[in-house]
Formats: sequence, structure tokens, C-alpha cells
Amino acid sequence: MLNQFSRSELLLGTEGMEKLSKARVAVFGIGGVGSYTVEALARSGVGTFDIFDDDKVCLTNINRQLIATRKTVGKYKVDVMKERILEINPNAIVNTHQCFFMPENAGNFDFSEYTYVVDAVDTVTAKIELVLRANQANTRIISCMGAGNKLDPTRFEVTDIYKTSVCPLAKVMRKELKTRGIKKLKVVYSKEPVRQPLSDMALSCKTGCICPPGAERKCTQRRAIPGSTSFVPSVAGLIIAGEVVKDIIGITE
Repeated sequence: MLNQFSRSELLLGTEGMEKLSKARVAVFGIGGVGSYTVEALARSGVGTFDIFDDDKVCLTNINRQLIATRKTVGKYKVDVMKERILEINPNAIVNTHQCFFMPENAGNFDFSEYTYVVDAVDTVTAKIELVLRANQANTRIISCMGAGNKLDPTRFEVTDIYKTSVCPLAKVMRKELKTRGIKKLKVVYSKEPVRQPLSDMALSCKTGCICPPGAERKCTQRRAIPGSTSFVPSVAGLIIAGEVVKDIIGITE
């Protein structure tokens, strides 16, 4: 019988779709990268999601985040993302975690329950902890490196963290993971040199903040705010989704 995933089944097969329906994927960070990753995974037939983010949709998110519209400004990102997932697949199970993942609360989550972990956060401390927890649980993980201050979506590559170059975030991650004995990590990263923003948005945020009321982490708390577009982080998110789907099914070519 035809269903919303019939076209995917033509390429992934019945067995592949069954594996996806039984998979539980945890996505940390529902922003420019993570929102597109979740959307693509939902449209691919993943059956269970755990989505993590403590932030609310801000007006400045509209330029790049799938869940951000005038209608959703002020709503929690995980709530908006859950609604979208269930509109795509009413049979999906969606566990929302309205929190900012850090080492202090990492023990609250059992990584062995996840089929796959997606790191789409932008805090180095959180990224390292995600990798450590996933490795301890023997759970597959893919991590996104820097997608801000870039304009060329064709420069993204999928590789091991120790084969990366150019990306400043990847450089920091290589160093930190090496000191912790992590031997490998699949990442999506760009070789495009980081561009300097034309102006300092952090200054305007300090004097004219438009973060939604009740937002946990306002832009005024950040030292620098990267420039972004609709077509760079989204591509990174879709690449990640593709890797997750192929790995779950077992496609190697």
C-alpha cells in the first residue's frame, strides 16, 4: 500500500525502511543545522526522536532555521519541531528535552538507548561531552563543525575529524578529542575560510535585544555573533541526515 514513504522505499528498500522505523535518533541542537537534519530524518521514516534545545524561536532565526517563521517566534524550538515531525509522520514518537546539554546534566540521559546521535550544537564543551558519552555507550555519532560566517554550501565534506583542515572549530575539536583518547569521529565540515562579518551584531544586540521573553540564553551573553544564510547550515543538516540514514540502513557506497 502506498504511503508517505513509498518513494523512499524505492531506493532504500522495505528492509531499510523497517530499520529506519525502528531507529531512535537523538538530535542535539534544533537550529540552522539541526532543524533541517530532523526534518529530513522525519521525511525518511525514522520512528523515534529525542530532540534537545532550550531556546525559543527568535526573529533573527528566520533567515536560516526551518522551524522559524513569524508564527513560531517566541515558541520553544523543540515544541515547534515536534509539531512538524508529527505532521509528517503521526506515528512517530517524539521525546522533547527543553534543556541546554552540558557535562553537568549529561548523566540524565542514557546514550545506549539511541541508535544514532547527531551533534548540531555550537558549544565546544557540549560537543566534546556528546562525543565522550556516545563513545562510552558504543552509539554512533556524527558531529557538525562550523557553519557560520560561510557562503559556499558546496565546500562541505564528510570525513574523520583528524582529516579536517581550515575549519577553526574542527582544529579545536581535534586537539581536545586527541587529549581524551578519542581515535575517530565522523564529521561534516567545510574547507571554506571563515569570513569576517561586515559589522558587529553583538553591539546592536546589547542595546536593542529582540530575544523572546523568557529566552534562556540571549544574544547579549555572546562575545560574537556569526553571520549566517539560509543555504549553508541547511545543506550541512541535510548531509548529516543522509549519513545517518545510510549508516542505519547499512549503505556503504
